[in-house]
Amino acid sequence: MAKATWSGKTIAESDATVVVEGNQYFPPTAVRTEFLKPSDHTSVCPWKGTAHYYHVEVAGMRNDNAAWYYPDPKPAAAEIKDRIAFWKGIRVEA
Repeated sequence: MAKATWSGKTIAESDATVVVEGNQYFPPTAVRTEFLKPSDHTSVCPWKGTAHYYHVEVAGMRNDNAAWYYPDPKPAAAEIKDRIAFWKGIRVEA
């Protein structure tokens, strides 16, 4: 069971994550979306495509662009479509 936590709150928890490049990609249904706020930030991976981001907010604290997902990944990364991964101090344990 993989679990993502930040500031004492569980952000995501699932036994159906997909691991790519050491990152746990959680199914959208396993993520507590009340902690996610839309971001305009994007980045491009040569083989996965364009990543879109969320800010993570817990108890009035905000972690900018700390979650990302690929809404339209390239074919090589199709298995992570719409799955959400975390970084920037969000603890992910598997």
